[in-house]
Amino acid sequence: MDAYDKGSDARQGLGRDGREGPPGPDDAAEQTGGSDGTEEASAPGGTGETGETGETGETGETGETGKTGETVEVPEAREVPVAPSGPRTGFAALSPRYQVGAVAALVAVAVAVCAHIGLVFLHVAPSNTLTKEHGSAVDEWVFPEFEQNWKLFAPNPLQQNVAVQVRAEVGTADGGIRTTGWYDLSAEDGRAIDGNPLPSHTVQNELRRAWDFFVSSHDSEDRPVGLRGSLSETYLRRIALLRLDRNGAAGPGGVVERVQYRSRTTNVEPPPWSGEKVSDRPTYRELPWWSVTPERNDGNRDDGNRKVGARKDAGEGGAA
Repeated sequence: MDAYDKGSDARQGLGRDGREGPPGPDDAAEQTGGSDGTEEASAPGGTGETGETGETGETGETGETGKTGETVEVPEAREVPVAPSGPRTGFAALSPRYQVGAVAALVAVAVAVCAHIGLVFLHVAPSNTLTKEHGSAVDEWVFPEFEQNWKLFAPNPLQQNVAVQVRAEVGTADGGIRTTGWYDLSAEDGRAIDGNPLPSHTVQNELRRAWDFFVSSHDSEDRPVGLRGSLSETYLRRIALLRLDRNGAAGPGGVVERVQYRSRTTNVEPPPWSGEKVSDRPTYRELPWWSVTPERNDGNRDDGNRKVGARKDAGEGGAA
């Protein structure tokens, strides 16, 4: 009995701590009575309803059963096994420190190779501003281990501007002789090339190659050397006739009877930092007069010969 007298609280405690189950009807009645007593005691003050909040606290205790959710173990995500890669080889197998060292060594070797190629290039190249300034350093590097016995370019590269010009003696319709001015054929070719994205091979090379052909096949006195010398003269005559006819040099009724070539050579001005001093005065090379009458047809050739003979006779008669 004493257990029941004291025991609503004891059984209630066992119910809470020992997990024996929910309280019985008597316990529920005692608890209700206790709460009613509280309501009655507090009724005069009008705050009896606060006991109901105590019941709310009881229901809050039932929320402790929700703690069992914390014991639920969530399965962890399993990592997908990665197939092991093969061992690194070559440059990738080196540690970062050794990789930096290998890169530095490669850069040093590349710089040394480029410097060697550049010095050998200057050694075999023709004389220029760099070799004149640093020739001793180049020779110290090349000799004797890397000596070269050949030349990369021509020994005397072109450092001049050569303009080819021509003029003519024209027989006029009244039997007189007229000498034209100089026609700069090289300047005409230059104007035809400037602004033309696809200049013809003739414009670029015909006159230049013809003049080089003449110079290489004649001596210093402009005398032909072998058959090639005579052939070069014939080639230049024909070019002169074509160009003069294109420019209308003969005029109405006139006939070109003789032509004369000359070259005007000027030195290419060196860059200001080179320190070289060259003359800026042009030099001229005049060739003798060439008769072009044999290059025409038979009728014109006879007419030209008669005109030339008549002029000679007239000149001799005047001198007499």
